[in-house]
Amino acid sequence: MPVVLYERQRQILDFVSQYIQRNGFAPSLREIADAMGLRSLATIHEHLDQLQKRGVISITGRGKKRLIEIIDKHMAEVDKGVKLPILGLFSQGKQIEPYSVGHAFVGVAPSMISSRRRAIVLEVKDDSLVQEGIFKDDFLILEEEAELDNGDVVVALLEKKEALLKKFYQETTRVKLESLHGAQAPHYVQKVQIQGKVVGLIRRY
Repeated sequence: MPVVLYERQRQILDFVSQYIQRNGFAPSLREIADAMGLRSLATIHEHLDQLQKRGVISITGRGKKRLIEIIDKHMAEVDKGVKLPILGLFSQGKQIEPYSVGHAFVGVAPSMISSRRRAIVLEVKDDSLVQEGIFKDDFLILEEEAELDNGDVVVALLEKKEALLKKFYQETTRVKLESLHGAQAPHYVQKVQIQGKVVGLIRRY
């Protein structure tokens, strides 16, 4: 039976696993904290300690010589590339739906993602993004907690958690969310939550 983890523990485990797959060694506490958008190394240490107690990782050594190993069989299975968790189903203008399959993963080339952030996947549920050249069953590759530049493509969550795939522009007093090809009028919002920066797309034929 899969180990039940809190959301932050799952995020840390995903990032550590992806980092090891991409680089061949584990990230430092500072790299984990930066990827999670946290300042406290003590908080990261506490989460890692809990993951070790739950039997999904093994930690040996201390300080710079600390070695983190993924020992949960499900998380440690690696074919080719880096395995990214499928977070849910995406439909433009609707809330992201939980993925019904449970712990499902998509393998991507290491070059598709960086080593600085946790990467996740959203599967496109329908044809609501056809005008943007994105189709049903495509996989969107996102990096969480990413630093954004104007013009970056993001999945943005509005106040009621409706998800939009848009280009991001930070203006003085508001955020402009623009369609990829300028075919629709932009959205202007005062507050928005960024689910992640889109760094790639996988299409199944």
